[in-house]
Amino acid sequence: MDTSAPVRILTVCTGNICRSPVAERLLQAGLDQVVPGGFQVSSAGTRALVGEPMQPISADIVRTFGGNPDGFAARQLTPRILRGVDLVLTMTSGHRGEVLQLDASLLKRTFTIREFARMLNVLDQRAAENNSQPAASAQEAASDDESRLAANAALWRGLPARAAGVRHLSLPADPAENDIVDPYRRSPEVYREMEDQLAPAIVSILRHARLNAPVSPDAAQL
Repeated sequence: MDTSAPVRILTVCTGNICRSPVAERLLQAGLDQVVPGGFQVSSAGTRALVGEPMQPISADIVRTFGGNPDGFAARQLTPRILRGVDLVLTMTSGHRGEVLQLDASLLKRTFTIREFARMLNVLDQRAAENNSQPAASAQEAASDDESRLAANAALWRGLPARAAGVRHLSLPADPAENDIVDPYRRSPEVYREMEDQLAPAIVSILRHARLNAPVSPDAAQL
């Protein structure tokens, strides 16, 4: 494996036109700002409306948060798409089960997006309480872009195991809190509910990425 290859993240929902595209485009936009070239985010659906664009309200949500919905086309989730993925973030627990039916080897790398975000919040809180530097920031500055990408990839490829280690500290009171509501063919209010559930999870993931981003030589000299 190329140690400096981008971290591959896959988001999954049902039709791949409402929820997972929003997660895909907003995660990609945010992660590109943290470590340019360090991540490759894509999405797929368990029963995708193949070739369809993102739903208009979902596209509006992406634009509102600074992402770009242009050029999106829904894809059907397949074993081939799952091959080589470093992290799978599903919109519901049911989607997680469907991913694992296709590729059981992803058991330790597949989470619902809200579950994963809560785990990262626990890791970040622990780091703050221990007054310790985030893992990657504690490293010496990467000597070049390739080294920085390699450090970022190593961090994120080990992240699922670290996150799973605090799962017991991030369990929701209601298992339904692991899921993102499906707004397809429903009112704009349900899309807003989707946004209210999804946005905090994305913010938590981006915050963790920012706190743990490998330090560039220029930044280290500031």
